[in-house]
Amino acid sequence: MRILIAEDDAAIASGVAELLQRAGFVTDLAPDGGHADYLVRTETYDAVVLDLGLPVHDGLSLLRGWREDGLSVPVLILTARARWPDKAAGFSAGADDYVAKPFEPMEVVVRVQALVRRSRGQSRVVLNFGEVALDTGRGEVTVAGMPVPLTAQEYRLLVYLALAADRVVTRTELSEHVYERDRDPDSNVLDVLIGRIRRKLPAPLIETVRGRGFMIRQAQGE
Repeated sequence: MRILIAEDDAAIASGVAELLQRAGFVTDLAPDGGHADYLVRTETYDAVVLDLGLPVHDGLSLLRGWREDGLSVPVLILTARARWPDKAAGFSAGADDYVAKPFEPMEVVVRVQALVRRSRGQSRVVLNFGEVALDTGRGEVTVAGMPVPLTAQEYRLLVYLALAADRVVTRTELSEHVYERDRDPDSNVLDVLIGRIRRKLPAPLIETVRGRGFMIRQAQGE
């Protein structure tokens, strides 16, 4: 899952990015409104953490513009503007959630996790596929109750496929949402990664759809 953090305070931006990366997200940073607008309009993000007091273009103007242009990416506003009128303005502009500074760092992580799940039609924190349970809150995977050790990259890929259950996910889409922007893995790298996950989980959880990509079927879920 790829998250854009639009924040001009470098310390806050790097701190939020580190926490989200630990939770299994890939993050991009935008230090001003111009950069954030360009990235949202040219890249595909699973959520945006948006400061309102950005230089160049303020957050509210950006958000209104995105919604007017039909961009539905989930947006969590993270701002020092804590008054109710500010919150009302944020939600009226199209925000999906709102956190005021100062904030509890993990609160941002759990709210982003919830935004991403809801945007994929999933209300449950734990996704079940037969014996496989994927706890998106704890970042843990178990098979029949036994923990399965996955690398960060394996976990990111599995979560992305699980939240897209019953839909074929192309190799390009996987690369865009699971890898850093400056990395462009070839097909063999993805195949190796998928192969490692398959060896750790019961078959046939991840299906290969020839010529199209990969899929996990919801029918395996509970």
